[in-house]
Amino acid sequence: MAVATAVRDAWRSWNGPARLHGIDLARALAVFGMLAAHLLTIEQDVVLSDPSTWIDLVNGRSSILFAVLAGVSIALMTGGRMPHRGGLLRVDRRRLAVRAGAVWAVGLLLTQTGVPIYVILQAYGILFLLAVPLLAFSARALWAIAASVALAVPWVLPLIDGLPVWGSDAGRTLFFLTGWAYPFPLWIAFVVAGMALGRSDLGSASIQVTILASGVAAVVVGGGVSAVAGAGGAAPGSYEEAVFSAEAHSGGLVEVIASGGFAVAVIGACLLLCRTPVTWLVAPLRAVGSMPLTAYVGQVLVWALVALAVFGDTTDLRAFRDLGLFWWFCLGAVLLCSAWAATLGQGPLERALASLSRRLVPREEPPGADRVVS
Repeated sequence: MAVATAVRDAWRSWNGPARLHGIDLARALAVFGMLAAHLLTIEQDVVLSDPSTWIDLVNGRSSILFAVLAGVSIALMTGGRMPHRGGLLRVDRRRLAVRAGAVWAVGLLLTQTGVPIYVILQAYGILFLLAVPLLAFSARALWAIAASVALAVPWVLPLIDGLPVWGSDAGRTLFFLTGWAYPFPLWIAFVVAGMALGRSDLGSASIQVTILASGVAAVVVGGGVSAVAGAGGAAPGSYEEAVFSAEAHSGGLVEVIASGGFAVAVIGACLLLCRTPVTWLVAPLRAVGSMPLTAYVGQVLVWALVALAVFGDTTDLRAFRDLGLFWWFCLGAVLLCSAWAATLGQGPLERALASLSRRLVPREEPPGADRVVS
């Protein structure tokens, strides 16, 4: 009986009415996009008329989708449409700071595996800290902040990237400590945009349609900016080319607008799709999306173990890609995450992170709670 109750509770934890299935599905797509970007050799940019090139969509966009979804999660954990106030807000801020430190530390540990990817978790830790003072903000204020950062920072980022410090040993250390492959002065825009989404009524069909339409509109605007910038004929390697770049991980204005819009559109589409019975067909995918930190850390650790067993070295990206393990990684993630979610519920690292934050930052007792009522 106890086992049956535990399994039922586990099932409800990621399939209950309070759970936004579409958010889990979007997280799963980000996980699989990340795996594709890491494990597949992608040699051609997207050409809409050529489906064989569409796999290039994962380049850069998967990590941006992750960042937007991180913002959504932060908002949902701190009150959703109605941001927490008072003692709850103070607890939220401290717990988010604890999560930031823990995620940052995990990121540093993962870099020690030598797996040849830019680990995003150090940047996440810093982004979580930057989000702490924004927890009480409304959706409108958050959108204003996200838009301002997204439009301003691409003009400054090439100057920061051009500083000579990055070529020194200290600069290389700083690069890994901050996760500068995902520069936090810019990427906070994606997290804050996700927080703005999370402060909306994500269960409303009309809001979901608006999210999808807004994301598509941003993609179109990004394409327009790219066309105008291209017509200007910026010299290769120039400051202007860097500012308006559409390249993955460039931090250019076109990438920020178009790829940010793509992430928003994916979230809207997933929310709408999961309003239908299709949500049960994609339950194994949603299981992966219910534990994205576990899936991310797991793929890096498995990569390191396999590479050590086969090559005795973890750093050869081309050799590892040549093993053709992408579909095996995807299948393993689906099977393991589904089994865990169906029997135990919350993912192991997600549970550990939540437990750590609760232990270090207990809820505040209301005034007089420790007094005996006579």
